[in-house]
Formats: sequence, structure tokens, C-alpha cells
Amino acid sequence: MNYIDVHCHINEEDYGSTENLLSNIKAAGVKKIISVGFDLSSSEFCAELAEHNGGVYFTAGFHPTELKNYRAGDLAEIEELARRPKCVAVGEIGLDYHYPDTDKTLQRQAFAAQLELAHKLKMPVQIHSRDCAEDMLAMLKEYASALEYGAMLHCYSHSVEIAAELEKLGLYFSFGGTSTWSGSKKAKRVIAALCADRIMSETDSPYLPPKSKYGTFPNTPESIPEIVENIAGIKGIGVEQTAEIIWQNAHALFKKLKN
Repeated sequence: MNYIDVHCHINEEDYGSTENLLSNIKAAGVKKIISVGFDLSSSEFCAELAEHNGGVYFTAGFHPTELKNYRAGDLAEIEELARRPKCVAVGEIGLDYHYPDTDKTLQRQAFAAQLELAHKLKMPVQIHSRDCAEDMLAMLKEYASALEYGAMLHCYSHSVEIAAELEKLGLYFSFGGTSTWSGSKKAKRVIAALCADRIMSETDSPYLPPKSKYGTFPNTPESIPEIVENIAGIKGIGVEQTAEIIWQNAHALFKKLKN
């Protein structure tokens, strides 16, 4: 079975021994993971982790709620990291209007700049999108040419209708532990509506554990089999087939996974 976690956050603070974690992930049958940067220091850590561990890849970028740490010259540093062989995407980038003190203008500027950087580098992007569905759709339509090398919305949480519009732009969608929860009717409707060749599996570890581990911390990529089984049940296809479709989808978008 080819399991992959396309979006997780691996660090030394939340998991204890990184070596033991990676061993447990492999034992769970998860063959590849993408450890996602959310600012400069986390992107640098992910780069080093990937460089020294087989089956580990990474992204580099600035998350919209982490822009308080953004400084002049940081984008050039992100570009340098993104040029490394095991960086598969620019990310995690996007918009997040959840908090009342959100600087929407700054978020849009940083998002646009990183979309343009990804296009310059001929790379896909991993997108974070929370409480901003209309603005996200509008920006992705405006910057459609910058999406030439592909994009994925991680832990997709918007409507079926928005997903249909984004699917027209060629986007992929990843789903994690929240999609297994009994109350996650929206996510289940979206998974059912999407073409299987647009869907991927993630954990967003150490957050958002699946149903069987609800309330525990940290979540880890070991949860991927449960998430894939849930997707398979919604789509009405076998677990092994679903895992293989997701594997192929990930490799189609994140071309450096083939290296």
C-alpha cells in the first residue's frame, strides 16, 4: 500500500524524538511525507529534516498568520530554500481571516508575492485558506496564470460550490483527520463531489487528529491509513485503490517527489 501525507508539520518540540517518529511513520506504511514550513525558521528546519531522511520532503513559505515575523529579504531566503532538491512546493501560503486583528492587505500582498515566486521557480503551491472563501476564489482567479505549475488547498474547509470553481482552475484538495469526524458533513460532501484525481491525504500533524484519536496530541502521519479509509468509504472504492490514486495525484502535482 502506497500511503503519503502531503501536509504535516514535523518539529522537535511536539513529538519528542524525531528519529522515533519517522520510524513509527514508516512502520504505519506511510512511505512519504511532506513537512510544511510556515515561516523562515520552520522552512529551514524542514529543509534540514528532508535532507537527512529518506521519504521526507518539504515546502518553504510564509503562512498568513505568521507574517508578524516577516522581514525584508525573507522572500529571497524562501526562494533559496525552494531551490533545494527536496523542496516540492512553495507553502504554506494563503489567507486566514479567522482572527479579529487580521491585516487582510498584508496577507494578500504576501500571498501574491509567493504565488509569483512559485511561478518564477516553476513550482506548485500549498495553500492555507480559512474563513476567506470569496477572497480566496477571487485571488486565485486573478492570479490564475501564476498557478501554471499547480496548487493544492490543504485541509479544505469551504463549500462544494467553491470547490467546483477551484477545480476548474486545476486545483487539488487534501483532507485530513477532520474529514473523519462525525460532524464533518461539509468535508464529506466535498469529497463525494470531487473527482478522485483531485484528492490527496494529509494529517496537518501535530493538529487535527482523526476520529479514533480525537482529543489527543500530537497527531502524527501514522493517522494517514484511517484518513484514506474514510475517503475510500465516501468515494465508494477500495482502500488500496484510493491510496494508489492519492499517491499518483501527489506525484503528478509535486514533481520533485519522483527524485
